[in-house]
Amino acid sequence: MPVEAPEPKQRKRLQKGGVIVPHPLKWYQRLIASVIYLLIRTVSATCRFHWEFWVQGHSQQPVIFCTWHNRLPFSLLMYEQHIKHYQVPHRLAAIVSASKDGGVVARILEHFGVQPVRGSSSRRGAQALLELTTWIERGYDVAITPDGPRGPRYVVQNGPIALAQVTGLAIIPAAYNLKWKIRMKSWDRFEIPLPFARINARFGEPLHIPRNITEQEKEVLRLELQNRILKLTED
Repeated sequence: MPVEAPEPKQRKRLQKGGVIVPHPLKWYQRLIASVIYLLIRTVSATCRFHWEFWVQGHSQQPVIFCTWHNRLPFSLLMYEQHIKHYQVPHRLAAIVSASKDGGVVARILEHFGVQPVRGSSSRRGAQALLELTTWIERGYDVAITPDGPRGPRYVVQNGPIALAQVTGLAIIPAAYNLKWKIRMKSWDRFEIPLPFARINARFGEPLHIPRNITEQEKEVLRLELQNRILKLTED
């Protein structure tokens, strides 16, 4: 994952050695994150969930969870229910954009007890990959939005495949579907769940990535992961 040269404003956030440091949140951004977290908890309490788990269960080893960028609001609730269902004492680290908006998302993750790792394919990518492997070594599961942060929508990027290849972890495709929602006009058609929605939350068959594969084989597996998540997705 190449890291682009820092923009002028980014240079102000460089540590010694050229390491890019995400901007700290201001007080009002922390407040926004807290309000969003409370809204997610409140709305989800009114919703009716139907769960579809992969029948063979959750590995005792860490795994990589992948769900679409437009399904972020309830994705952490899915993970909570997943580990509760299989009774595995895992914790989660999630990759979040290194942008200013990503800082608010990172704070929301912290409210959920999730360890945010700041980076993406376009910014801070190599650092993020290294940090993710560190958390995996500590026994954490990892969550990635494979079509984020810029899309195209529902197109899996190379990041999850590369991480699974390096770490040997299985990739778990996941998605939830709801009809009672607000759909934004963003690139990913971001979905905001409304109160009292009926939600179908689905986990698919794990995908394993061998360590020694060709670029052509890697592309085949990328498309396979994309198809597995699409099979769980209803728009």
